[in-house]
Amino acid sequence: MSAAAREPAGAPAIDAVLPRERAPEATAQPPDVRNARDARGTPRRVSAGAALAALAVALVAAWIVAIGVGAFRIPPAALAGMLLAPIGLADPDSFTAQEQAVFTAIRLPRTVLAMLAGAGLALSGAVLQGLFRNPLAESTVIGVSSGAMLGAALAIVAGHLLPQALRATLGPVTLPLAAFVCALGVTLAVWRFGRSAHGTSVASMLLAGIAFNAIAFAGVGFLSVMANDEQLRNLTFWNLGSVGIATWHWLAVVAPVAIAAGIVLLRLAVPLNALALGAAEAGHLGIDVARLERTGIVVSALVVGVLVSLTGVIGFVGLLAPHAIRLACGPDHRVVLPGAALLGATLLLVADACARTWIAPAELPVGVFTTLIGAPFFLWLLARAKRSLALGG
Repeated sequence: MSAAAREPAGAPAIDAVLPRERAPEATAQPPDVRNARDARGTPRRVSAGAALAALAVALVAAWIVAIGVGAFRIPPAALAGMLLAPIGLADPDSFTAQEQAVFTAIRLPRTVLAMLAGAGLALSGAVLQGLFRNPLAESTVIGVSSGAMLGAALAIVAGHLLPQALRATLGPVTLPLAAFVCALGVTLAVWRFGRSAHGTSVASMLLAGIAFNAIAFAGVGFLSVMANDEQLRNLTFWNLGSVGIATWHWLAVVAPVAIAAGIVLLRLAVPLNALALGAAEAGHLGIDVARLERTGIVVSALVVGVLVSLTGVIGFVGLLAPHAIRLACGPDHRVVLPGAALLGATLLLVADACARTWIAPAELPVGVFTTLIGAPFFLWLLARAKRSLALGG
C-alpha cells in the first residue's frame, strides 16, 4: 500500500509538512512556508532559491581562491588558462609546467577532498539533528568522529595483525572500513542511550557522547604508546585534522562512497520534515520511522567514517552549517540538507585556505580553524536553548 493510501483523511501532504517549534527538542517552525517565522516572530529573510544560488556561487568563488593560494601561488590568469585550455578557449602558454603540476597533483585533489568532507560532515550533521530532533546532534559532539578516529587508529597500529589474505583482499579499503565500523557502533550506542519512552533526551545523548569521546581518545592514547614513530605521526595527524593527504588514489576509493551516501541522505528530506512533527504523526503520514532512523544513522556513520579516515577529526562543521541555513531560510529539510552541504563545503575550503596561508610555508591543522569558529557557536546554541527553556519555549 502506498504512503498516500495510508494517509488519514484530512492529513496534509507529506511534501507540505514542515517541522513545528517545540521546546526543547524540536528546532523548527510552523508549516506555513510562505510566512515562516522563528520563535520570536521574525519573518524569514532569505528565500530558499536565492539562498541556494548564493551558496553555489560562494562555493565556486571559494574553490577558485583555495586553488590559487598557498606556499606556491597560482595566479588567476594561469588558473583560468589551465581550466580553459583543454576546451580550446585559452592559450596553453598562459601557465607554466610547474603551475600545472601543482594544480593537477596537489591543489585539485586537495580542494575536492575539502569539498567532499565539508559537504559530507554538514549533511550528516543536518540529518542527525533531524533524526534526534534536537539542535545539538553532530558527529563530533556525540562521539561519532572520535569513534571513526579510533577505528582509523586501530587500522594504522594494529592492521598488521589481520590475516595476510584479508589484508590483501581489503587493500586500501581497510582504513575507511575500520573507521566506518567504529563510527557506526558509536552512533548506535549514543542513539540507544538517548532514546526513551518520551522521545530523544538531549542531556542523555550529550552525556553519552562525552563518554564515548573519552573512551575513543583513551583508546587512541593507548595505541599511541604502542605505535612506532611513523604510526605515531599518523595518529597525531588524525587528532588534528587535515585534507593534506588528498591524492587521486584515495579520492577514487572514498569519493564514490561519499557521493552515493550523500545522495541517499538528501532523499531523506521529506521524511525528516514529517518526523519533526513527532514519531506518531510521521507514522500517520505513512513514514516508516524505524526504517528512516536506521537509514539515516547507518548512512551518516558511513559518510563520517570514510571521510574521517582521510581527514582526521574536523569538528563543528556539521553543527555550524545546518543551523546557519535554518536561521536564514527556515526549517524545511528540502532546503536545509542541500544548503548545509553547500555551506559546509565552502566553510572547509575557506578553513583549509587559511590553514595553508596563515604561517606559510608551514601549515596549520584545518581542525583548528573549524573549532575556533564552531565552539563559540555551540556555546551560543546552548545559551539560546537555556533561554528558551527559561521562557517556557
